[in-house]
Amino acid sequence: MPKTIFEELSWRGLVYDSTPEFEAWTASGSRTAYIGFDPTASSLHVGSLLPIMGLARMQRFGHRPVALVGGGTGLIGDPSGKTAERQMLTTEAVEENLQGIQRQLEPFLDFGDVSNRALMVNNLDWLGTMGLVDFLRDVGKHFTVNYMLAKESVKRRVQSEEGISYTEFTYMMLQAYDFLELNRLYDCDIQMGGSDQWGNIMAGIDLVRKASGRKVHGLVLPLVTNASGAKFGKTESGTIWLDPERTSPYRFYQFWLNTDDRDVVPYLKYFTWLSGEAIAELAQAHETHPGKRVAHRELAREVTALVHGETERNRAEEAASVLFGGVLDQIGVKDLRDIFDDVPSTSLSRDVFSGKGVGVLELCALTGLTTSRGEARRLVRAGGLFVNNERMGDEQAAITASHLIEGELLVLRKGKKSYHLVQIEA
Repeated sequence: MPKTIFEELSWRGLVYDSTPEFEAWTASGSRTAYIGFDPTASSLHVGSLLPIMGLARMQRFGHRPVALVGGGTGLIGDPSGKTAERQMLTTEAVEENLQGIQRQLEPFLDFGDVSNRALMVNNLDWLGTMGLVDFLRDVGKHFTVNYMLAKESVKRRVQSEEGISYTEFTYMMLQAYDFLELNRLYDCDIQMGGSDQWGNIMAGIDLVRKASGRKVHGLVLPLVTNASGAKFGKTESGTIWLDPERTSPYRFYQFWLNTDDRDVVPYLKYFTWLSGEAIAELAQAHETHPGKRVAHRELAREVTALVHGETERNRAEEAASVLFGGVLDQIGVKDLRDIFDDVPSTSLSRDVFSGKGVGVLELCALTGLTTSRGEARRLVRAGGLFVNNERMGDEQAAITASHLIEGELLVLRKGKKSYHLVQIEA
């Protein structure tokens, strides 16, 4: 078992770069480390999980984590990794986003009464009260234009057709000042972030040294991409959010379950608390029997429980079992719509199911599950027709309102995998 945070991060493949004395500094006592989070949305997404886990790992090894939410810098935007200037947010929108982000950090960080309790701070508290003249005098004097132009994030934008605004150009100084202020307020001596933040972190380290004479440190985590090189957390259906209202726990679970075979072991190291021994066993199982997807299921289970809790994780697993003939009794309409989002569907009037309902053979033909009543009859006789995953053995059966799940939909299935969703018209 790793004895220091640096050993822990190293075996998990999470050290992209660090200041030379980072390992010795963190091994010699309890330190305070911060990571900044961008409040451009009311929810973080899975791309934020790596830095969140970075702070959580620091806390588990006795260090104090500080989650800095950029209420001030979020009004401007970081040019790092961007090809064009983003739309500025209003202060009201930033405040709303801050509240959503804090709720999502609480399952990972201990904000309670412990010696290394986590802090969440907003840099608008100091940036919002600082005048331009004061900023230029106290911060700007420590930066040369040549130094700033040499940073890759700035250089790339300067050379692009869009260029870079003066507003974004100053972002590096603002983030550097955050480090200085956190060092003064909380004795924060470590900044962490993604590898694209190395230039900004080094600027903060330089500013702290010039302004106060103190030595501070930095470490950057790798930027996660999938095996095909695509940006992590982006799918055909959009961003995978931590907010269950934006991305349901079922879809969240499926995102991890569908991880590329080449990524599953690294992701187990990055995004779970599993030990090296446990991950090695899963890696061996994956190599021996890849079709069983043991490692994928464990990854999906672990991360879904971390973000949404065990109850929602269990519901997501139950929902996933529906596709393999599992019972629908405990599955709600919202989850079912997620599960069958990409299968054919038909909307029918509620009147179709009123009274004595509609014959099962007629319903199959009406929805297009079968090409005719005759095909539906043969399907029933062969035991291959299911309504809400229950086998239909009576070709004379009628489907009534009592079959509708929550009064809104029902699921037809032909054979093992041919599904059709029937929904009631609004």
